[in-house]
Amino acid sequence: MIIAVVQIPMPRRPREAAIAAQTKSAPTYRALADKGLLRKDYLNGDAGGGGVYYWTSRAAAEAWYTPEWRSKAKETFGAEPIVTFYETYVTVDNVSGETIVRK
Repeated sequence: MIIAVVQIPMPRRPREAAIAAQTKSAPTYRALADKGLLRKDYLNGDAGGGGVYYWTSRAAAEAWYTPEWRSKAKETFGAEPIVTFYETYVTVDNVSGETIVRK
């Protein structure tokens, strides 16, 4: 599994504004289930906004973060997104009470 952390330098949004924008864009990411997106957590903080994306593979993630995607993000948010990829081998899931090891 690949985790992509997308950071967009922008002012922190008020909670209600962040929720409104994030729920509005959620269908876009729901539609990526068959393209390898497992989960997305939206971010809103002092350092800006963005998301933590959980992908089935690096190839699936890179297929999403195209030059067109970057251009649209910059146009929408007024700043160039920074994308960092991480491989994850072990997950501690306290909700399900398990430790998941990926081979």
